[in-house]
Amino acid sequence: MIKIIADSTCDLSQDLIDKYDIGIAPLTINIDGKLCRDRIDIKPDEFYSIIENLNEEPTTAMPSPLEFLNIMNEAVSNGHTHIICICMSSGTSGSYQSAVIAKDYFYDENKDSNVKIHIVDSRSMSHGSGWLILKSAMLREKGMNFEEIVKFNETYKTNVKHFLSVDDLDHLIRGGRISRSSAFIGKMLKIKPIMSMKKGKGAIVAKERGRKRVLKHYVDEFISRNDEEITDFIIIGYTSDISVAENLKNKINKETDFKGDIYIMQIGVAVGAHVGPGGISMFYVEKGNKKDNLLINEMQGLMEKKAEIMEKIKNAKLNS
Repeated sequence: MIKIIADSTCDLSQDLIDKYDIGIAPLTINIDGKLCRDRIDIKPDEFYSIIENLNEEPTTAMPSPLEFLNIMNEAVSNGHTHIICICMSSGTSGSYQSAVIAKDYFYDENKDSNVKIHIVDSRSMSHGSGWLILKSAMLREKGMNFEEIVKFNETYKTNVKHFLSVDDLDHLIRGGRISRSSAFIGKMLKIKPIMSMKKGKGAIVAKERGRKRVLKHYVDEFISRNDEEITDFIIIGYTSDISVAENLKNKINKETDFKGDIYIMQIGVAVGAHVGPGGISMFYVEKGNKKDNLLINEMQGLMEKKAEIMEKIKNAKLNS
């Protein structure tokens, strides 16, 4: 039997966690001096309703090794012989290292154990690791064994494509979730930045004026990047406004040929503490590792504008 474990930043909905029996190690959030366990002591809607009125910026702490160890021990006592733990990127959180320590503790305490444990550094944030976790659970239900699921994660984890846009960068800057150079560019441009993961950390890869342009960017990139053989579901995440997520889902259904499931899930408190209200995200698996950065997207946008102008000039000459 295979047990799947994650930290609470995976942000999967509770019904999916229950359906696939996923063990969750909660992060801790310090909210004006009060320590709250993610998903347990405070829920997302409550948090987003108070975040702008807090006296101090919320901070987060990784799950302790004991949190992971307790879940591992419980899984073994329930008959599981294999454990796969999929954690948020080691570049943005200490959860992965905490899980590795828990694994070492487990084998120190159970030297003769035949239980196999593998810890995955997802190189992802939020529903990016959530995508891998949900896919792993589905593959387990289809009969894939431990080694096959581990291989899938280690092979495709860097192909999980992230897009995240926020109303402003203040929460991400203070939380250290994007580099200072990327943050400087975003604030200087005074427009909506779009972030993705680069080498396990968040970085600005594009900029758009207005929410409609952000959603258009998401869909256009999905059409050119999506790995149709692997992506059988998409996850759309949001912090405080589900209507934006619903708009994105409708746009995908209308403008693409995608026939799989599209899940809409709220971004949890541990991630939301660094994202803030107004966040909208999208996750799927892309083909290869297509380059994605601010300069490339700026040049592409410029070329498209030039092509549009040339087409208008051409049409004007034909009509003259």
